[in-house]
Amino acid sequence: MNKFIFPFIIALILSAFFTILVKIIATKWQIVDDPRKRPERKIHQRPVALLGGMAIFLSFNLVVLFFSHQLLGGYLLPKYLWGIFFSGLILMIGGFIDDKYDLPAKYQFIFPILSALVIIASGIGIEYISNPAGGIFYLQQIKFTLFSYHGLPYQITLLADIFTFVWLLGMAYTTKILDGLDGLVSGITTIGSIIIFCLCLAQNVSQPETAILAIILAGACLGFLIFNFNPAKIYLGEGGSLFTGFMLGVLAIISGGKIATALLIMGIPIIDLAWVILRRFAKEKKSPFKTADRKHLHFQLLEIGFSQRGAVLFLYLLTTIFGVSSLFLSGSQKLLDFVILLLVMVLIGVIIVYKYKKIKNP
Repeated sequence: MNKFIFPFIIALILSAFFTILVKIIATKWQIVDDPRKRPERKIHQRPVALLGGMAIFLSFNLVVLFFSHQLLGGYLLPKYLWGIFFSGLILMIGGFIDDKYDLPAKYQFIFPILSALVIIASGIGIEYISNPAGGIFYLQQIKFTLFSYHGLPYQITLLADIFTFVWLLGMAYTTKILDGLDGLVSGITTIGSIIIFCLCLAQNVSQPETAILAIILAGACLGFLIFNFNPAKIYLGEGGSLFTGFMLGVLAIISGGKIATALLIMGIPIIDLAWVILRRFAKEKKSPFKTADRKHLHFQLLEIGFSQRGAVLFLYLLTTIFGVSSLFLSGSQKLLDFVILLLVMVLIGVIIVYKYKKIKNP
């Protein structure tokens, strides 16, 4: 068990150290989230340092490098780790530029797209999709070999690559949109990483190498969470909010395509994001991507009387319940679990509307 405990503790300590260092640098360079710039989405009252994702990225990759002898030699290939590193580096570079210069939305897409392509080029991909009712749909029917290097073929697997690309971007932007309350994204990523860690140790999966990756990510996020929990002293920033969801998406793939588990872990923000996009597009006739508002679930919980800490802890609880339940369920049962999650979200929405009307019209 020490081979899991030590990476976790080292990642946590390094992350806490790098968070302090990054906070000092961001404050000195005035890379801060100033609430006066976008008051429609800001609930903090004073400027808060950005670039926090750098601390998670640095601690995660340094610990991965240190324990690489335990990660390689099995099904994890060196090119996978290089892909994870360079894709994260691209997100950090893009995040730094955006946090510093506030890039227009049309340029922000460039870096997540490049990162997803790097992961695909490194050979990480979704090979099949399990049908909850039974059977498997393989995504490798259409395949083109570009070249071989050291005996390893580098291929374009059309359906698998497209599905992987959409999956990674979806996970990255789910945490980006979710990043609205102190400690929400870093905490949920910690919970999600621990659940994937437990899943990888299960007998039917048995992937200790992926378990180490997951527990390193959990430690890196927890070390940052110490300073990110309300009242936050530092924020993830653009790069960090993308990197956390992106890495959960990568872990879900290399743990054997555990997409259903990741969907249950991130089910609440995914459903919330889908609802907000649908509302903006169908009801408000606005672009679902350009309009920032405070109508996401985490903001609505504040409107009906939750404190920031209360709202975050409530969402932690729901994430833990549905994430842990996925460890004990089969494919069809996970589909039922997701339907239950959807019903819970509808119930929460009804309660929020009722409480909101009661507050506005006592």
